[in-house]
Amino acid sequence: MDLGLKGARVLVTAASEGLGAATARQFSLEGCFVVINSRDLGKLQQTAQSIAKESGNPVFTQAADLTNSESASKMVRNSAESMGGLDILVTNAGGPPSGSFADFDIDAWQTATQLTLMSAVSLIHASLPHLRKSRRAAILTITSMSAKQPVPNLILSNTIRPAVIGLTKSLATELGSEGIRVNSILPGMTQTARIDDIMQARAEQSGTSPEHELEKAAATIPLRRIGTVAEFANAAVFLCSPAAGYITGVSLPVDGGTIQATM
Repeated sequence: MDLGLKGARVLVTAASEGLGAATARQFSLEGCFVVINSRDLGKLQQTAQSIAKESGNPVFTQAADLTNSESASKMVRNSAESMGGLDILVTNAGGPPSGSFADFDIDAWQTATQLTLMSAVSLIHASLPHLRKSRRAAILTITSMSAKQPVPNLILSNTIRPAVIGLTKSLATELGSEGIRVNSILPGMTQTARIDDIMQARAEQSGTSPEHELEKAAATIPLRRIGTVAEFANAAVFLCSPAAGYITGVSLPVDGGTIQATM
């Protein structure tokens, strides 16, 4: 299937590794111009070179800390200038730390909110003037299955991620008349460094090993395995593409069937 993405100008944040890097790679393979962002310029450049070598398409880098709204806005502006515009924004950020309610003070809650919710708000706010000039504008927020089904020992994520879903759904309604589609993906257990950290935290809490905790987690998934970043990226790129032109306001789980809710 031709997704209609050739020549699209795409910004993917938190994309030096993991879900963001896999998504950027798939966009590039589809013929897009891509800017990737993270705080680590060295890592970004390595990822960009690797993707460009495989796809044959240019991949640009913009290092910035998304918890700083001014830095996020400047990064969006520079990205649009480097590509001559912006068609697709993918908001992604590292997840808040593992822990229960008693583990975090008010400062930790504010930091997590800035990282998880306000980074998406800042990015979208800065991107809208550019997206409004595009005929295939799309926004994708990467959240987590914890937005619909709380995950043990992830109180910060369980609380703040649903706010990003609320933002996504509200913007889909507000921006639909302008032809700007806004969707979200809710990844479940996927083979990333984030999952390694979660399994390590669970192992320390239960006195087991990360490998044991990963096996336990896989056993609870209907497909009985952990997902791959490529599987996530395929879904993300499709949702952003003109091939999904009548899909907006969706919160799509990519979780092997983990979320049990019917709605």
